[in-house]
Amino acid sequence: MRETELWRRLERHLGPGYARVWAEQHVMADLAGRTVVEALAAGVPPKTVWRACWAALELPPSER
Repeated sequence: MRETELWRRLERHLGPGYARVWAEQHVMADLAGRTVVEALAAGVPPKTVWRACWAALELPPSER
């Protein structure tokens, strides 16, 4: 997964305005206590970040 795909999925589920805010503020244990933005900056693969987002947002299995 590319980072652009991660952002596209977040925008689809959270809306284009809120996705960035959520990604900058929502700290997730699955990302070692980091936000999406922090995890990506630290080099965490976008697929790993998406899996954490998927779990945090409680999305259906079809979205994984």
